[in-house]
Amino acid sequence: MTQYSINRDTISTNYDRLRGHIRRTPVLLVAAEDLGLKGSEIHLKLELFQHSGSFKARGALTHFLLGDIPEAGVAAASGGNHGAAVAYAAKALHKPATIFVPEIASPAKQASIRALGANLEVIKGQYADASDAAERHCINTGAKNIHAYNQPETLVGQGSLALEFDAQSPRLSTILVAIGGGGLIGGMAAWYQGSTRLIGVEPETCATAKTALDVGRPVDVEVDVNGLAADSLGARRVGSLAFPLIQSYVEDVLTVSDDAIRHAQALLWDKTRIVAEPGGATALAALLSGAYVPEDNERIGIVICGANTTGVDFD
Repeated sequence: MTQYSINRDTISTNYDRLRGHIRRTPVLLVAAEDLGLKGSEIHLKLELFQHSGSFKARGALTHFLLGDIPEAGVAAASGGNHGAAVAYAAKALHKPATIFVPEIASPAKQASIRALGANLEVIKGQYADASDAAERHCINTGAKNIHAYNQPETLVGQGSLALEFDAQSPRLSTILVAIGGGGLIGGMAAWYQGSTRLIGVEPETCATAKTALDVGRPVDVEVDVNGLAADSLGARRVGSLAFPLIQSYVEDVLTVSDDAIRHAQALLWDKTRIVAEPGGATALAALLSGAYVPEDNERIGIVICGANTTGVDFD
């Protein structure tokens, strides 16, 4: 694959291969009043029910299904969710995997990776340090490096979520999507191509896409990547493959505070009994906090993208 093949045709063709290996996750229609809002119709795409607990399984499995995997297997750097997804795909397709995570990766995500049978390496520092360790491992062993968000196969796989959502909830006005490195929103942008308004949402402490849009190209964010959702949305730079798709097809990128994310987690649990991790609730946080203000009777889609957390104490 090349970056020029990230489009509706390749997403659809890949979905024919992928559908037997993933879950077609459900959509929950929630009354706006239940979330303390007025007048909007809210469609929650519950991707937290995907294998390994997040949308990342779509991209990970695509790598295995589209390419030859060397005898040394695969490696991946991850804040946790991508690592669990690669570990899941490797186990399902009987290949070895080594996953590198930064020390900030949550215990729940580390435990999930280990439970799926992958070799787990915990690296001192942040995601960038884990990424460097994964690259060195691949050079030394011949393993295939599966990037969390900056390879065509990843974006094409994540685009399958948009294909499903489009069929399940047609004619949405707007979809809110959390952004880390941009793999999910890039894949979704390649599917919708402006037919539905896409709004990206980032934590204030990990605003990679907003920073890139402000300067016109992907750049490292200047602040230390941290905060409640850093283990899943804590990329330092938006992916170079996703960025032109974001530029072309994403109407705006908003930021939300940790307090807004925590409130979204708590309200999801209180009103729907859904337990989302901080990154999984970030898109909803934009709506609840007023960062995104819907028009009257707007049909809003929100991707609840991850569930890898512990407990339900959101106070």
